[in-house]
Amino acid sequence: MSTQTVISDCMLCVWDCGIKAHLENGRLVKVEGLPEHPISQGYICPRGRALPEYVYSPNRLTTPMIRDKNKNRWQKASWDEALDYCAEKLTRIREEYGARALSVFCGSVGVENIEVATFARRFAGAFGTPNLLSVENICYRTRILGRQITFGRYPLDDPQDSRCIILWGHNPDGAKGMLGDLIRKKLIAGELELIVIDPKRTPLAEDAYHLPIRPGTDAALGLAMLNVIINEDLYDREYIEQYTIGFDELVEHVQKYTPGWAENVTGIPEADIRAVARTFARFKPACIIQGVNTLDQHRNGFQNSRLLSILQAVTGNVYNPGGWVTIPRIPLANLGINVDEAPLGAGDYPIFSNLWGRKAAFGIATMFPKAVLEGEPYPMRASIVTAANPVVSFPAAGLFKDAFAGLDFLAVIDPFLSETAELADVVLPASTFLEKGGLAYVYGVVFGEPYAMLREKVIEPVGDSWPDWKIWCELAKRMGYGEQFPWQTDEEVNDALVAPGEFKDRLKAAAPMGAYYGEKEYDVQKKKKLNTPSGKIELYSQTLKDHGFDPIPEYMEPYQSPVNTPELFKQYPLILISGARCQEYTHTQLRSIPVLRRQNIEPLAEMHPSTAEQNGVQDHAMVRVESKSGSMKIRVKFSENILPGVVSVPHGWAQSNVNMLVDMEGLDPITAYPDFKSVLCRVVPL
Repeated sequence: MSTQTVISDCMLCVWDCGIKAHLENGRLVKVEGLPEHPISQGYICPRGRALPEYVYSPNRLTTPMIRDKNKNRWQKASWDEALDYCAEKLTRIREEYGARALSVFCGSVGVENIEVATFARRFAGAFGTPNLLSVENICYRTRILGRQITFGRYPLDDPQDSRCIILWGHNPDGAKGMLGDLIRKKLIAGELELIVIDPKRTPLAEDAYHLPIRPGTDAALGLAMLNVIINEDLYDREYIEQYTIGFDELVEHVQKYTPGWAENVTGIPEADIRAVARTFARFKPACIIQGVNTLDQHRNGFQNSRLLSILQAVTGNVYNPGGWVTIPRIPLANLGINVDEAPLGAGDYPIFSNLWGRKAAFGIATMFPKAVLEGEPYPMRASIVTAANPVVSFPAAGLFKDAFAGLDFLAVIDPFLSETAELADVVLPASTFLEKGGLAYVYGVVFGEPYAMLREKVIEPVGDSWPDWKIWCELAKRMGYGEQFPWQTDEEVNDALVAPGEFKDRLKAAAPMGAYYGEKEYDVQKKKKLNTPSGKIELYSQTLKDHGFDPIPEYMEPYQSPVNTPELFKQYPLILISGARCQEYTHTQLRSIPVLRRQNIEPLAEMHPSTAEQNGVQDHAMVRVESKSGSMKIRVKFSENILPGVVSVPHGWAQSNVNMLVDMEGLDPITAYPDFKSVLCRVVPL
């Protein structure tokens, strides 16, 4: 028996932890953390340990399949048959409706996997469609824009040296275990003041100043904290005078947002609001770490991120160790192919689509159903979905399912037969990241570290699955774009992704370990003008004003709430929050993996016992959760740690899809993000 250990990284989520993959006779048998990895330092979560079951799952797609529409069943096909079929359908749709009738839909895994995202974008450009649609229309990009419009770039959390950390809607134990470990070490050493703002008392909240906030009212709390910091002269006067604009306007703006007012809105006592504001301002350096989507997925999500940026700025906690920092961009080659036409929704959401000439590569995905089902603003008749499962992960899930089912042609590229793939005309089996080489790079989202590594192929592809880049290249050849897709091997693809230069040489020399492509950038504001129109940190944004939006964030009540829709609240008297992360699953993935399913058997709706009693619900009983938009069945779990009147439902479960309860009526006017996180609902015992 031959044994081998391969150094690589795990791409089951955005954090890209280093791994040691152990093989016997070429078969993956065990995965461990990589202590030598400078970021993950040996950390590994249950998903990483389950990689052998993941890649060898009996549910893997191992051959292309084409749907026999007459008999409504799948038929196995060769790659030639499947790709010829795709090419024929796509050519016909382009001839009949034009290139923009095709959307290329790239999901979360693809956003983080540079190879998947790059080839999806390149194919869309070669085809001529502007409609690369991305999960970034509901995930993460709004915080990027909120920080960019304030600082000109996207600064990152840098918590290692922080004396004060605010976990704002963030539970590292479910989403970022490395951060949780760091915080506990700092707490044990007495080096940290920890504040947790969350409707739930998370494990870390036990050792923190916990503010159980009414869902959707985060902006009210942020504005009240600014009121305290400004009126008690706790701000960094010298920093503000030298490096910001708009402070006088901010001072006037926050006067109406008193802690007493915020108590009535958020449910947090005025004394606690004052105490937390003072702690954050006095214990420098300080760092706000917001949840992955908890503050973004609101109709005021963009301004929520703006508020956190302003809080960091007025306390002088930007471009300093322990605050927020920037890192250089990795020198990637530009393999995109530009299309002159603007993507779906660009005219309706101009800041999302084009900030100061920085054009987004993708359109407004939340407008996709209307384009398919109503032909507005123009007909969308085909889609290729890669690394995504939008019929489960997007809001108004029933509407998205109808839209994908209503297409003339749908192709899905995936290692598994997802719920979206079940609607497809053809499914193309993709290799997992372990079955191909690649570039492991995420823009410093863990600890603001500019680090990348060339990922080695660990095992040979399972069945007749192909790497994503090969699928796109072979389809492109059949469409007549072969010269634009010349790559033949993983090595050629990796070589094409990184721009020639000193870093590329170091990256290759360091393999299988990675290399730093730069250093954290401190004191940026002292060294050069920022990339904002004023060259300074913009507390007041003239750009937003010019587009008709609030130049300084105002408080906006959630679209559905006891205050904003009192009549609806009478029918649906509970507040639904969704999307709590867990270590076993990433979004809609991995629920068919036995070792993970045994650890997290089924979705559970968390309710406070008092809330359950008022609604006649027993612990672990099945209930129906209803909103004005839909309903779903789920089992209840009592929890003393959740705010009364709130129901928390995990995301990503197809059989209990919380997104059936969400509509797209209350969109953020700047980014088109839907209001996922504060939906009114009721719970009915079954």
